[in-house]
Amino acid sequence: MRTALGQGHVSTVIQSLEIQLRDAAFRDLRQLLEELLNDRSILADDQAARPCEIIHRQRSRRVETLFGPITLSRNYYYHTKAHQGRYPLDETLDLVRGDTPSFAKLICQAATLSTSYARAGATLAEFAGVTLDERKFSRLVADIVPELEAAQATLPQPSDITLPILYLETDGTGTPFRREILAGVKGKQPDGSAHTREAKLGCAFTQTTCDAEGRPQRDPDSTTYVGTYDGCREIGTLLRAEALRRGYAQAQTTVYLGDGAPWIWENARINFPGAVQILDFYHAGEHAGTLAVALHGPGEIASQQQTRGCHLMKHNSAQPIIDEVTTLLAEHRDHWPENKIIEIEKQIDYFRTNAERMRYGEFIAAGYFIGSGVVEAGCKTVIGQRMKQSGMFWGETGGQAILKLRCMVLSRNFEEIWAARLPILAQARTQAPRWLPSLN
Repeated sequence: MRTALGQGHVSTVIQSLEIQLRDAAFRDLRQLLEELLNDRSILADDQAARPCEIIHRQRSRRVETLFGPITLSRNYYYHTKAHQGRYPLDETLDLVRGDTPSFAKLICQAATLSTSYARAGATLAEFAGVTLDERKFSRLVADIVPELEAAQATLPQPSDITLPILYLETDGTGTPFRREILAGVKGKQPDGSAHTREAKLGCAFTQTTCDAEGRPQRDPDSTTYVGTYDGCREIGTLLRAEALRRGYAQAQTTVYLGDGAPWIWENARINFPGAVQILDFYHAGEHAGTLAVALHGPGEIASQQQTRGCHLMKHNSAQPIIDEVTTLLAEHRDHWPENKIIEIEKQIDYFRTNAERMRYGEFIAAGYFIGSGVVEAGCKTVIGQRMKQSGMFWGETGGQAILKLRCMVLSRNFEEIWAARLPILAQARTQAPRWLPSLN
């Protein structure tokens, strides 16, 4: 017992020592950074005043950094007629929100990778010794996402790559929203109201190899995401833009996988003409089961027929099922009850509509994936793990912002997006009028 207590005491001392050393190092780093950013031989802050401007020198502000807060002194240019001002050094250093770029990026990553803003604040406090409240996270995320979207749109399309197969998938999942936002919206609640709003998610990934048995292998770290609450058409537009950034124009084959919802195939038709369309095999199997129950009633026979149907589809296509059931329907139409016939015809129509998307024997022989598991997993990880936590109810702006930011952070190219933001901000500052010409 004494040994265990002794070990526990030593562990506590070491933990305390490590925290003290970290805090001491951060104090020194804050001092060093503060001296560097206030050194005008390194960072000039002496622009000439524009007409009607008065310079107020050495205005101080608190700046949050990776190592904690520092104080920055810089010149303030005040326009006496427009009653507006500017801090050129803040713009140069990208401090318009009071955070250094590295710290702002860390806030974005913590806000999206944690399960809540409260958890993000606790994580930063634990690992970086920085304390932030939830409002800081929500304000920064809502403010910076439009800039990051604009930056993402400027990423160059590859022109010198060889891309054997590009996969595209889309799906949707409901997330809880505030009551006032869902007022009047039809939903699946017993009273017809809506408890959730559907987020649409799209993903793109690549495949260059198959394993020894010919099964396709997704390229590691190749998945990127796009998401929105704006609806079916918008997710199609976003996914096309992402596909072009991923090399859609150079892809030898593009495969579009979906669960059978009509909006998914309409997006494929509009945005990816010529793509190989594949109905997710799991959903096809579910419909094979529904058809088997309609034919034989629930029980062991229906289960066996579902297994048989899946085997036929996987090694051939849906056509043998269509032919077989069409024949049975013609033979027994006069003897089967109307409700049974209606359900059978409904399922056969589903198979006929998607027949070209259910040529699984050909798809497997070509080395393609036949399941949309990547986007379905994305609905759980990208959306569900962050936006479906107990007690969460999202607003319009906050929900859209965190969804879009999480898609960027969890994609492989977030660093590129972040870097592309700076030229856009610089260009916007040169083009934006500070005040009306008549005031000069």
